[in-house]
Amino acid sequence: MSENPLNNPEELNPSTLGTKEYWQDAYEQELQNFNDHGDVGEIWFGEDCVDRLVTWLSTNENIHQTDPVLDLGSGNGVLLIELAKRGFKNVCGVDFIQSAVELAQSLSMQEGVQVKFEVEDILKAEECLSTESLLKHKYKVVLDKGTYDAISLSPENPARKRQCYIDTVDRILDENGFFALTSCNWTREDLIKHFNKEFILCSQIPAPIFHFGGKTGNTVTSLVFKKKKL
Repeated sequence: MSENPLNNPEELNPSTLGTKEYWQDAYEQELQNFNDHGDVGEIWFGEDCVDRLVTWLSTNENIHQTDPVLDLGSGNGVLLIELAKRGFKNVCGVDFIQSAVELAQSLSMQEGVQVKFEVEDILKAEECLSTESLLKHKYKVVLDKGTYDAISLSPENPARKRQCYIDTVDRILDENGFFALTSCNWTREDLIKHFNKEFILCSQIPAPIFHFGGKTGNTVTSLVFKKKKL
């Protein structure tokens, strides 16, 4: 496990999206909207992205419905709820915003599925976690749909925070597990560079292609990594 921050990767412009205060305000409002009107709130990267990830997990012959799955930055929990509806029995999520976890818990109860959600800071070192923390366990599948992006937008030392994030994934991912990361801010090449010390790319989940100004690209990039063998 690396102990040093990434070596001067190209930085993103800092944004309020990289602050805890932004997400506290956003999820307090979304929780209120759910309580008042039943609105589940924003689905990060859209329902199509959720469908692609759920389909990938459901059709991967190396992943079973009893395998432990953890979503980093689970937000309103829609991704995990959809997995539970597909028959996955050991799915859980962590988010560092209390109101996000409350929203996810309320939505999972409404949908009649069993998903465990927990308030946790994924940038904490292992020794700072409680013994009951979900981040003390190993997982066959670790998911991230936008959390690495948000960390990368932090106004305060994003390179150090990204390395803490990578260390966390390295610690909690099973030796034969899969880490599926979806980003709209980093390219395929950027993500491979960021993660290539501990992980190796094993596949890419197809995403819609756009054509504009003579160029072709994706609005989001979903990559699947595995740990490098020692």
